[in-house]
Amino acid sequence: MAVQGHPAGDQPAEEVAVEGLQPFLHDTCTTLYAPSLVLSRPDGDIATGADGFFHGDRRALSALSVRVEGVPVAPIARTLRAADETAFRAVLRGVGEHTADPAVTLHRVRRVEPGALREELSISNAGLGHVRLTLVVRAATDLARMVDVKSGRSLPALTPQADADGLTWTDGGLTVALRSAPGTPAAEVRTAGSHAELRHHIELPPGETWQTTVECTVQDREPDQFPAVHRDAVPWQPVTLRSADRSLDHLVARSVGDLERLLLSDPQAPEDVFLAAGSPWFLTLFGRDSLWAARMLLPLGTELAAGTLRTLARRQGAAVDPRSEEQPGKILHEVRREELNLDERTSLPPVYYGTVDATPLWITLLRDAWRWGLDPEQVRELLPHAEAALEWLATYGDADGDGLLEYIDTTGRGLANQGWKDSGDSIRWRDGRLAEAPIALCEVQAYGYEAALAGAELLRAFGRPGADRWEEWADRLRRRFRESFWVEDETGRYPAVALDAKKQPVDSVTSGFGHLLGTGLLDQEESALLAARIAGPELDSGFGLRTLSTDSTGFNPLGYHIGSIWPHDTAIAVHGLVRAGFPQEAAALAEGLIAASEAFEGRLPELFAGHGSAIDPAPAPYPAACRPQAWSAASAVVLLQAALGLDADVPGGTLSLSPAAHSLRPLRLDGLRIAGHPLSVALDADGRARVTTSAPVRVVGADTGVDPEADSGNPA
Repeated sequence: MAVQGHPAGDQPAEEVAVEGLQPFLHDTCTTLYAPSLVLSRPDGDIATGADGFFHGDRRALSALSVRVEGVPVAPIARTLRAADETAFRAVLRGVGEHTADPAVTLHRVRRVEPGALREELSISNAGLGHVRLTLVVRAATDLARMVDVKSGRSLPALTPQADADGLTWTDGGLTVALRSAPGTPAAEVRTAGSHAELRHHIELPPGETWQTTVECTVQDREPDQFPAVHRDAVPWQPVTLRSADRSLDHLVARSVGDLERLLLSDPQAPEDVFLAAGSPWFLTLFGRDSLWAARMLLPLGTELAAGTLRTLARRQGAAVDPRSEEQPGKILHEVRREELNLDERTSLPPVYYGTVDATPLWITLLRDAWRWGLDPEQVRELLPHAEAALEWLATYGDADGDGLLEYIDTTGRGLANQGWKDSGDSIRWRDGRLAEAPIALCEVQAYGYEAALAGAELLRAFGRPGADRWEEWADRLRRRFRESFWVEDETGRYPAVALDAKKQPVDSVTSGFGHLLGTGLLDQEESALLAARIAGPELDSGFGLRTLSTDSTGFNPLGYHIGSIWPHDTAIAVHGLVRAGFPQEAAALAEGLIAASEAFEGRLPELFAGHGSAIDPAPAPYPAACRPQAWSAASAVVLLQAALGLDADVPGGTLSLSPAAHSLRPLRLDGLRIAGHPLSVALDADGRARVTTSAPVRVVGADTGVDPEADSGNPA
């Protein structure tokens, strides 16, 4: 991890780095257009730790700074204009000043395109006198792999090749060029060892502005593993929200913008797009993350879900491979260009299948996308993959035949925990002891139950055999869950986080409760018990749901999965509470997450600290969290869906609406889609709903005051 803060003066970045530790990211500025991104200091400089201009998990620039020779540069503002554009403003102290007011300023606008970084630099003179300046752009690169950057490993900088136009670095496979853009002032090129400079000598009269643009481009001998998605190929329409809560409006706008730039495409079928898991460490295809994000975004249309389903189906397991943990029917965990060596113990092959939950989540997403209006022919084409995934549940997913889904890393080199809480210390007893594998997670049983019923629903609807078998399988799982998982403490009954190798319930209280609600695994009494637990201060921090209860030994508000808050985890709980009939508890949880988003400029991170609103007026960051993260950004749409009580059943011809978000009224939301048709929802201050869509569905809702014309499928 890197010690944060900008080096003073010209102090080398190496002096503020801690070798061998994962760099911190909490004060990093991210500008993104996958598979390219820039990580920098808040002032715009690429200087230390994980900073860099990256493309396809390689660091094209490890240093980039803008200085004015002999002049202190004081940063005063940073503006995240869009996911792929950031502006930085600074004052040149003591230059051209005739009063105490600043007179000469530096404005830096960063734009990222796939494989290209552009820095527009402008210096403005608002003073009364003529000024002479030398602007210096310094750059270096190590062409490090992302895994080396994440592990805190330092690599030597490469020696640049200089010519009249600019600078070039290469290792034979990757070539990086830095130069002034055509049509802008040419720079003097200087090199000194591994560092290089582009120098501009500027004379600036009063009232004038000088401008130039510096471009850095990357050429890789190998094609992108997952290519970028063109701006015109975003699989949803512009989304606009105007509500009584401006923080939510900002959260939705920022989140949707970030999601657009996290899109990647399948090189085997470029029309199929999916969401990379997150920046910077996970800018690739992940089974669980990409599936959850696509499911959360179904109200924006089914195109993303279809692309995600097909991309994963093409890579669905077909054989038994102990090294990669591939099994017939299994959906993968992640894809990399090369083997991923995380530490001395953990090494993942380029295509790795070590996940217990991606396979049931794939099945459920297919059913949900069908219900939101995915073309039945597209659904039909994917049914053989759904049948293979269902078979995996009953054979490999339940390897010991006890009726429950469990996992174990048989390689000794893979992930010890293979649910979404995949850190090695995440599954623990209340007294702090770690659970021994094989492990059956509580939420994975819910995923399996929901997937089996979803599969049965699809098979029956499309006239394929096997529906009865999977309903019976789900019923057996439900019975086994009720028999095996429920434990009790002084507060009452609750499900353990997992069963361990001895089939003993691991008794810690966790956020996993939220993943059980609304899936059908629980009855109403059981759901009420969990809703009350979620609403209690041990789990609800006031800014979202803690992953581990505060009364557990080992609770750590900065623990990755043992006390921190994950926005997607909270959003799943919010949606589950609404589906289970607890809108008030859902609203309180959602309001906390919306409040937390203000501390992160509307860009919710992968996770943040679980201290809570009773201790801190704003949430503290988790220092190494990714941001933006696909399922964190997609959580904003889930919060809206839950607030509106929005659910689709296009095959059944209905759209359900049950608004309960009093604090958001009045509200207007545009940009949703159902069955390929635009969908807009408006709520007035009294809660009366107005739905506009041309989709062939009947709008139904309890006490919503739905406009009768909209109810018939006509624009209201």
